[in-house]
Amino acid sequence: MRHALTTNLSGSAYGGVMTVLLLAPVVLPAAGVAVQAVALWFGHHWSERAAVTIVAIVFGTVVLATAALGVALLVTRRDMIDVQVGTWFATPDHAWRWHLVADRLSIPFALSAATLIGLIGALSSRYLHREPGFFRFYLLLTLFGTGVELVVLAGSLAVVFVGWELVGMSSALLIAFFHERPGPVRHGLRAFLTYRACDVGLLAGTALLAGTAGSVDLVSPPAPTTGWPGQVGWMDWADWAQVPVPASAVSATIVALLLVLAVVGKSALVPASGWLPRAMEGPTPSSAIFYGAISVHLGPYLLLRTHALFDATPAARVVVVLIGLATALHATVVGRVQSDIKSALAYASMTQVGLIVAEIGLGLYLLAIPHILGHAAVRSAQILRSPSLLHDRHHLEQAMGRTLPHAGRHLERLVPARWQPRLYRYALERGHLDVWLRDLCAPIARLLRAIDHGQRRAADRIGGARSGTTPDVAALALTLGNPTISIPAVRRAAARGTAAGSPASGSAPAREGAGRNAPAHDIAPRGR
Repeated sequence: MRHALTTNLSGSAYGGVMTVLLLAPVVLPAAGVAVQAVALWFGHHWSERAAVTIVAIVFGTVVLATAALGVALLVTRRDMIDVQVGTWFATPDHAWRWHLVADRLSIPFALSAATLIGLIGALSSRYLHREPGFFRFYLLLTLFGTGVELVVLAGSLAVVFVGWELVGMSSALLIAFFHERPGPVRHGLRAFLTYRACDVGLLAGTALLAGTAGSVDLVSPPAPTTGWPGQVGWMDWADWAQVPVPASAVSATIVALLLVLAVVGKSALVPASGWLPRAMEGPTPSSAIFYGAISVHLGPYLLLRTHALFDATPAARVVVVLIGLATALHATVVGRVQSDIKSALAYASMTQVGLIVAEIGLGLYLLAIPHILGHAAVRSAQILRSPSLLHDRHHLEQAMGRTLPHAGRHLERLVPARWQPRLYRYALERGHLDVWLRDLCAPIARLLRAIDHGQRRAADRIGGARSGTTPDVAALALTLGNPTISIPAVRRAAARGTAAGSPASGSAPAREGAGRNAPAHDIAPRGR
């Protein structure tokens, strides 16, 4: 007989201990974010050792708490521990609650994520030593850890969405970490826009599930069944909490496909895979923890958490398998022509994530879990090792006096000679996916620009154009490559001051000219 422990903040003594242990992985990183944010806001500059110590204490405690939860589940033989924190908001038909769940799926992921984030935090202290954005990096790393633990331990899809957005925001900010260069900013925006477009699927799927199934809260694992799409053997049985399944097959299929859309964006699956190699513009430690270990695996985790929907909708299963296999094949071909090691590792990660998604679509849930955990550890170590690996390779080539031979040519011999040039061009162009997405999104972009232009014109007509405010007072144009400030009203005021013999007659044009060629970080304080 299956049983679960459901408790809240005012439960029994045993329930109180379980509540504290389950709240710690989310509350402690959130408190770490608050402490660091307040210190940075008020200009308190800690030592680098203090920032590293905070992260180490926070995620070290999270590791101990999640390990204790795992031991408690094994000793008590419970299926899950459900902690009711409180109600987010309620309507006459629905109540959106804050609650967390610890079960056989969430505990391994939470423990692995906390361990890797803690290790990355310790290793980053030397990698980013004396970096101007040192404290900003640790703030974003702690925010990322908060979002991940919230996604993994969430007791409903509504809570998953909150953590999902925290992960996306911190990812985009760390891709654009070196914001003094245009490349990282442009690639961070690319990742952010991809997240925004695909996260609509998670939001819409959650809303539709609430309307059709009556709830988005996780429920206890169902009893084992046999036959398709039931579970045959230990490799197929998934013993963890699941979302409710709508009674209508059409509604269940639509919800499942909307969740697949969210997974495509978060895990860089085809066709939205172009942002992943560009994400390597961020610091190497963040690339390791995000795009090798944790962030790209949140998509498969969501599929595992909601596999009951896919068990009830064979069509959605087929879509998941096809997307996973297409991603693995695309990343394998494209990754073989990459000229830098981080892009090659990014496509290698994409290949493995595609295979994991295909495994989940085939129902091999218990095979996907060790695949995710093992790939996260190995790929994170590879990305962290990549800078020193290049250094060692150069020394080895100098010692041997020749270039090292290429490995992995066995795959090329499997391809007919007449197809190899076409595949090579396909790989160089990265499958033309960026061109297709640009052509697909161009009408949408034009529509949004037209709506924005019409809204601005309507606001001008309704509010009226006050003298000296629009459009003469400030026409600010910031380009990625050459920041430019153009303020016609200031220019005309300076000209009038020059004619009148004002003391400030020469200062305004000189400052504007200086700002035109100054870097972005020099003109930003004046703008503020």
